[in-house]
Amino acid sequence: MNTTATAPTAWFEGFEQRRFALAGSEIFARTGGNATKPALLLVHGFPQTHAIWHRVARALMDDYFIVMPDLRGYGDSSHAPGLPDHGNYSKRAMAQDLVEVMQALSIDEFYLCGHDRGGRVAHRLATDHPTRVKKLCVIDIAPTLDMYAATDMAFARAYYHWFHLIQPAPLPERMIGADAKTYLHAKLGAWGSAGLSYIEPEALADYERCFCRAESIHTACEDYRASAGIDLEHDRASRERGDKIACDTLVLWGERGVVNKLFKPLELWQAQCAGVVSGHTVPAGHFIPEELHEMTAQALREFCR
Repeated sequence: MNTTATAPTAWFEGFEQRRFALAGSEIFARTGGNATKPALLLVHGFPQTHAIWHRVARALMDDYFIVMPDLRGYGDSSHAPGLPDHGNYSKRAMAQDLVEVMQALSIDEFYLCGHDRGGRVAHRLATDHPTRVKKLCVIDIAPTLDMYAATDMAFARAYYHWFHLIQPAPLPERMIGADAKTYLHAKLGAWGSAGLSYIEPEALADYERCFCRAESIHTACEDYRASAGIDLEHDRASRERGDKIACDTLVLWGERGVVNKLFKPLELWQAQCAGVVSGHTVPAGHFIPEELHEMTAQALREFCR
């Protein structure tokens, strides 16, 4: 009997762990895959880490050299206290981190995919560094400026955390920190399709380890505070200048998610892109790379081909 065929694969086997000391932060990332193939940068969102990409990365590791960082303020990357203007957690600063990580890996251009907050970082990266990004994929988001501009009771109820986390420190930090694991599970469960069952046990353990710390809760809040302030300033300035995403863009969003219920993501992204914008709903909630990892991998493979 051949027992190796059914033996479980070790968590992130074949991927290396690295730490990148950058100008404004220290970034943890896993890298791996096929070094002779194009680079694919995968960026996670709230309240997660790079672990969301585990199954997607394994499906694509023969086709791409894959880079999966923890954003500053998340996971095992640095958690510096927020500045008064929250600028060190702006999407521009986070995008610059990722550019510097890729430079450290001697990668000048790459495919880019971001989910949730990672999609907002990817949006800014593609806008600020158009020659770096070959193609862009954003998952289950609409542009930040458009989402805030359309705020009504339905959106505030569904995405109440957008308005809770931006309150001045330390109130939301202390409220969440009183029972961080329950808060984390509520977020992961409410936005998914089947409680927490879609999450790999190793990934859930990583989310719990990384999120349930005072410094992590603070920096997650800082991410959202930046999005409600300095990020909107950057977005408005970009629109006033007529800046657009230069590359082709793929948009995926969950049919059971808030973005699908309250927005028209394809139209909103078409307005922000000079390249061809394509996309569609998928049968999932918010955490598409985990809920539908095979579909996500195939969509990226076809789009980046």
